[in-house]
Amino acid sequence: MRARDGLRCRAVSAGRRARDGASRRERIIAAAMRRFAERGYRGARVEDIAADVGVAKGTVFLDFGSKQGLFLATFQEAVSRLPSWLEAPQAVVDRGFWATLDWWLERAEDLVHEDPIPHRVAQIGRNDTGLGLRRPIDRFMRSEDPYGTLEFIEFGQRRGEVRDDVDPEMLASILDWLADRFQDALVDAELDPGLIHRHPERRRMRIKEFVEVLRTGIAPVPDEAERRSVP
Repeated sequence: MRARDGLRCRAVSAGRRARDGASRRERIIAAAMRRFAERGYRGARVEDIAADVGVAKGTVFLDFGSKQGLFLATFQEAVSRLPSWLEAPQAVVDRGFWATLDWWLERAEDLVHEDPIPHRVAQIGRNDTGLGLRRPIDRFMRSEDPYGTLEFIEFGQRRGEVRDDVDPEMLASILDWLADRFQDALVDAELDPGLIHRHPERRRMRIKEFVEVLRTGIAPVPDEAERRSVP
């Protein structure tokens, strides 16, 4: 009986330690998200994050291995909070792939203002990290697809709005690469090559041009007979 009680006590203790560790990790990630959003990857200091949580700097390294490991966990949490493509209003989704894409681009600045911290961390992951972090970030984005880009592409293919003669994973990658950069330019003048923020009155025109150029690349191509039949 004593042996059984001892095993039960150890199991309860182990479970408590696991819960405490998970709670601590969550608090560290929450503090890290604020610090990275404010200071960028290079400017944020692990000792400040540890102090915010009330733990030793070594505890942060014990949980995450390194500053890179901490940022990767923070980035993963940040992008998991952001909406996917098909989480646009149903009335917009019902209008199709291109209407949904246009709706997200039009609302890019509003979405960042509504929930700036995870958007900022996601942006830092795309623009303010070296190759040591870019590789695991890219692997995570491809394997987990937090924005549902592959599902969005397949939605467009089912509707006949996106070409189906190219691997949907290739098309999802193209959309992620281009849309992420374009959205960054829409919301941050420092990342804008002069297309939008220099002439804000052209913003709507630039979005329309981006969508049209993307459409020429991934929308279905009419066959020759269809082209000849068009007056």
